Amino acid sequence: QVRLVESGGGSVQAVGSLILSCVPSDDTYLHYCMGWFRQGLGKKREGVASIDGHGNIRYADSVKGRFTISQDNAKKTLYLQMNSLKPEDTAMYYCAASGAYYCNSPNPREYKSWGQGTQVSVSL
Repeated sequence: QVRLVESGGGSVQAVGSLILSCVPSDDTYLHYCMGWFRQGLGKKREGVASIDGHGNIRYADSVKGRFTISQDNAKKTLYLQMNSLKPEDTAMYYCAASGAYYCNSPNPREYKSWGQGTQVSVSL
């Protein structure tokens, strides 16, 4: 397992932007499947975006065209750029690493390591 540290959450008004960062304690994990998840109050944890060792990217339908997952190997950081934020994006956001080369599914059970989460709150 690897330790993941997220940062960048906060409060923003609708249509605003935030960028989340995730730094793994072992940067080799950036060459494998990593993802961003979120969990709203009273809701199930859901996959937001993922990127695998081959660079394949997947997004949840609800964030396509608004969110961008990327990584900077030189800075050893995974990012989630969030634009055109909506109140329904309000949630705790988590960075996760599966340990597999490819991301098989957005099922949280596929991921072995999790960060502590960073809160994103979007108001009207």
